[in-house]
Amino acid sequence: MADVTHMNNVESYFQRGDHTLKVPMSLFQNNRKRLIERINSITKTPTTGSFIVLQGGNEIPFNDTDINWPFRQESFFQWCFGVEEPGCFGAISLTGTSILFVPRLPAEYAIWEGRLCSLEEFTKRYAVDETYYTDEIADILKKKEATLLLTLNGQNSDSGLRTPELVFDGIKQFKVDKTILYQEICECRVIKSPEEIEVLKYVIKISSDAHKTVMRMVKPGVAEFQAEATFMQQVYSEGGCRHVSYTCICGSGHNSSILHYGHAGAPNNKVIKDGDMCLFDMGGNYCGYAADITCSFPANGKFTADQKMVYNAVLAARDAVMNAAKPKVAWTDMHLLANKVVLASLVEGGLLKGDVDDMIKAGLNEIFFPHGLGHLMGLDVHDVGGYLPGYPERSTAPGLRKLRTSRVLESGMVLTIEPGCYFIDCLLDAALNNPDQAKFIVAEELKRFRDWGGVRIEDDVLVTETGVVNLTDVPRTVEEVESWMAGGKK
Repeated sequence: MADVTHMNNVESYFQRGDHTLKVPMSLFQNNRKRLIERINSITKTPTTGSFIVLQGGNEIPFNDTDINWPFRQESFFQWCFGVEEPGCFGAISLTGTSILFVPRLPAEYAIWEGRLCSLEEFTKRYAVDETYYTDEIADILKKKEATLLLTLNGQNSDSGLRTPELVFDGIKQFKVDKTILYQEICECRVIKSPEEIEVLKYVIKISSDAHKTVMRMVKPGVAEFQAEATFMQQVYSEGGCRHVSYTCICGSGHNSSILHYGHAGAPNNKVIKDGDMCLFDMGGNYCGYAADITCSFPANGKFTADQKMVYNAVLAARDAVMNAAKPKVAWTDMHLLANKVVLASLVEGGLLKGDVDDMIKAGLNEIFFPHGLGHLMGLDVHDVGGYLPGYPERSTAPGLRKLRTSRVLESGMVLTIEPGCYFIDCLLDAALNNPDQAKFIVAEELKRFRDWGGVRIEDDVLVTETGVVNLTDVPRTVEEVESWMAGGKK
């Protein structure tokens, strides 16, 4: 049995080293209970004989070789079972019984991969009621008198990809309903349980501390990938985060204006220069749960006048949303609020002229702030539930069309608040060639911001009954950033 998931006489739990957070398996038991209660309360599905059936993730070979990509569990399966191994299935009866199915492994597995666990050990380890082998799924479900299987069938509104179809030997013997489960499990994942919030608080704190370490080590002459390596080392060594939640974005200078910099074609490989603004967007992952934090700061530790002006514009937008966000407030309204604050600050800074509302009507908000204000966060960094049937559809208006959700805020949601301001050549050129937008731009002032980069400030927040609580803990004001980078306190 892997030594990262411990058991005692009371409860089993996930942990990476004695210095990291214990995540009790009751978190996943509670998730299953919430899902059952939701389906039973809002659908006409018969309770007796109905089973939710989920398929876990499989290991994926690296091309045609005999090694695999690092395994991360499929998110819906993780939410329900918290299982670390690949190749598993799970069934949950609407009367409450939980069943785990694990692969039947050959004896030589013990030579190469580790001791074979018994079914009883898996049952205790993951706090399920029963465990069997995956080649027994159909037989066990028939013995349980299953008459209806609820399976996933939905489209992720961020990727556009659909959930894989559930497949196991013998599934054709059962009636399958693909219309219920996706919507309801997504709704459960949108509102976080107290146990989930504790894990999110932990991974966000670990990620915050790692960002602060990076801010201290960055200086002209350091490569972007060295900052990335520092972050990854700390979240793993100190926090037990074997994975990060997405490819680290470590942009400096012009690269800080590339929204998803850091990918294979631009692998955080620039050497940071004196005078660069750095935009570092990185988040650890613990027990499947994600953090997503962006810090922007001057490479040499001192803001220039222009850097301070743009940074404070973004910070003011962040603060405005923090103060206004609360239950029953539409996320679209929060995005437009952030747009208006950034544009008003650019008017005050002399880069723009005219009426801010007229700028938004002309779509100028999307030139300097081309992404959405933020997104739901949980097991996926861009978590599910952004656009589901019965909720507002994606807007086609500039700025709003980039939002990953247009929902009204509810207590228990965890989201990012991440306003930004960027100077992206292709967008600036298009705006200057568009008379409806160019009339607001002070072209001469804009020239010195070519190749300047951008600023993003991203915090992870919990929506409560009265507002939002910022779970991120990093220097944010100009004074705090400069003091921290100089070796002082936040």
